[in-house]
Amino acid sequence: QVQLVESGGGLVQAGGSLRLSCAASGRTFSRYAMGWFRQAPGKEREFVAAISWSAGTTYYADSVKGRSTISRDNAKNTVYLQMNSLKPEDTAVYYCAADLSYVTLIAGTSVDYWGKGTLVTVSS
Repeated sequence: QVQLVESGGGLVQAGGSLRLSCAASGRTFSRYAMGWFRQAPGKEREFVAAISWSAGTTYYADSVKGRSTISRDNAKNTVYLQMNSLKPEDTAVYYCAADLSYVTLIAGTSVDYWGKGTLVTVSS
């Protein structure tokens, strides 16, 4: 069992930055691919970024590529999402996700574990 707790959300002006964190419980954190998804009001949840268990591979949605960086610290059981040059359209609840399969995680259809989310609001 893995429990995920997100933090770092908040209100920021357009052009600003935020760093989201996701703390995971459990000794097997380093075995899991980790990722971030988001859900804007009235929209479906969408993939944002993913990182492999070894941190050797990362993948980003086109909407955040070049503005965001996903990283992980397996010693701290934590994954991060640094977001820069934020836009109002980045406003959403951001969810942390974990799956043993990097490919399954990116697809987002049968992810093993989800966090409860943290709200990011970007004002114009």
